[in-house]
Formats: sequence, C-alpha cells, structure tokens
Amino acid sequence: MLAEEAYLFTPQIAALPVAGATSRFPIRRLYCVGRNYVSHIREMKEGDERDPPFFFQKPADALVFDGGNVPYPPATTDFQYEVELVVAIGTAGASIPLNDALKHVYGYAIGIDMTRRDLQREARERQLPWEPGKSFDHSAPCGPLFPKEDVGDIASGAISLSVNGIPHQQADLKQMIWNVPEIIANLSKQYRLEPGDLIFTGTPAGVGPVQINDRIEATIAGLGSLSVTITSKEV
Repeated sequence: MLAEEAYLFTPQIAALPVAGATSRFPIRRLYCVGRNYVSHIREMKEGDERDPPFFFQKPADALVFDGGNVPYPPATTDFQYEVELVVAIGTAGASIPLNDALKHVYGYAIGIDMTRRDLQREARERQLPWEPGKSFDHSAPCGPLFPKEDVGDIASGAISLSVNGIPHQQADLKQMIWNVPEIIANLSKQYRLEPGDLIFTGTPAGVGPVQINDRIEATIAGLGSLSVTITSKEV
C-alpha cells in the first residue's frame, strides 16, 4: 500500500479577492494581450495596426493586490505601467466560438501590466521572448474581481491611470482593437482555457516610467480603483 502523498513544502495558491464576497478566486494562468489599442501601437512605434492579437504570460504569483507594494525590480532603469481591463475565466473551453465567448467569463477587474521596458525593447530588437521585460516578480497588480452577474459584460467605459495624482492614461475600453469576445475566441484556439485563468486585455497610450515612492492609481468605470506604491529595489 502506497504511503499517503506529502509535499516537501506548503504550496502557495495565488487568489484574487471577489468584491462583496468572502471567497477568493484561485488563479491558474495569467495571459496578456500585446498591442490592443491603436494609440499604444503608434506610441511605441511597433507592429502593424491590423495584426491579429498575440499573447504572452506572467506567473500567477506575480499578482499584487490593491493597496500593496511593488518593489522596483532589478536589471532595469525603465520601469513602466500599463493599465488594463482584466477578464476572469469561469468556464472551461477550447476553440470557443465567438458568439459563445462571453459565456465563459466569470468577471472583471482592473490590472496593471508592469514592464521592464528597456528589457522588453532589447528582447524585441534581438527577436527574443518577452519574459525578461514582462514576466517578473510583482509585475501584475490586480484589483478585486467583480462577478459578471453584478456588473454585466463590460464592452465600454473609461479606463485611466495616474501617478502621484497626475493623469497619464485616459481612454475608453471600446477603443480596443480586439474586444473581449474576440480575445477569448482567439486565445482559446491556442490554449484550452480553464476556470482561474486571467486575461489582461491590453493598454492604451500614455505609458511611462515610475520611480521609488511613486503611487499609481488605476480606474475603470464600474470596477472602482486599484492603487499600488513603488517601493525600494529588491535585494
């Protein structure tokens, strides 16, 4: 008879708080959409505005919750913010038809895709993966998750970000090149989506650098606000 299975250490489960509930939403994977606003494509001077969506991932334990601290990461001198709508998947599916895509959504949240921009540019120029610029510790601040049954399906509304009270990003979600159903349909052709998956849906223009002690506040209509503070560099 086999001995009872045991772990060498206690695994940590990343999970988002759910607005108005005591339960939490456990995270499986964290997907991000690259270049999903025309204004940001033009700002960064990269890519064709008609390109299909492409995706990269961040580790689930990169999440930082509302009111938390984001240590200034190592290996960069150009640490930047990108405010984004986050979609939480609640029903599994692969090759999901466009008309069925929203049936797989559990809810929505505010996210910030923190980026080591200098490392991202270097990777792009050398045609290397984006992980050094995107997929590092504390790189995914995310606010509480609002269930779809409470806020409906979000297709439009103001999205903004300020640093130390000064506005930097201001747009409307309807300006996304690929909307939420299109993102889900496209992503599900590449990966089977499962409950617990988060999708960061891209950022509008106005991205820029932050420094230690800066306070970032992001807002999306109907989802409240998300704030984090940049703290000293990690040792």
